[in-house]
Amino acid sequence: QVQLVESGGGLVQTGGSLRLTCVVSRDIFSGAFMAWYLQAPGMPRELVASITSGGTSNYADSVKGRFTVSRDNAKNTVYLQMNSLKPEDTGVYYCKARRYGKGWDRYDYWGQGTQVTVSS
Repeated sequence: QVQLVESGGGLVQTGGSLRLTCVVSRDIFSGAFMAWYLQAPGMPRELVASITSGGTSNYADSVKGRFTVSRDNAKNTVYLQMNSLKPEDTGVYYCKARRYGKGWDRYDYWGQGTQVTVSS
């Protein structure tokens, strides 16, 4: 059972734009903290952007002013709008959902990723 599905990746030139979409199963998405991660070639996976269940967003310094994360709770979907793309943005983008249980309990769910390649 696939619970998170990313789409929207592709090949673009420097300065171009892409919009990534992550569709999440309803039982996971409700009340979840959502985040986008990038795994660049030869690099560890790192947090790019996040958004709370209430719509508060945060960004890595490297993408501030260029990327925008948003969510549509009615559609169980989170988006990452990527503008002014640079070659350094190249890699596999992963969507993650985090749900919270009682006390300190929390549960993470990952998509399988979508490839973004930015050519110079």
